[in-house]
Amino acid sequence: MFLPNSRYAKVGTVTTTTSTGTTVVALKLRHLTPAGGQPHTVHAGDRLDLYAQARSGDATQFWHMADANTALDSRTLVERPGATITLPET
Repeated sequence: MFLPNSRYAKVGTVTTTTSTGTTVVALKLRHLTPAGGQPHTVHAGDRLDLYAQARSGDATQFWHMADANTALDSRTLVERPGATITLPET
């Protein structure tokens, strides 16, 4: 269902039935382990995919930064210039 390098690739699923009888398959919650890294001040126009490309050469690995900051929606990490986020070790 997901690409092998997706943060969801190895996450288990759970199946449930809604009140209308529809069967739904959903992902289980992922448990994040604490990640070390360097603090970084967000600037206007910053994007996690650009950080990932610069640090690891692979923009699709932006989710490592979201995980290091325990963000469910990675876009929230860079929406406020002046905020501090953690850039994980590569």
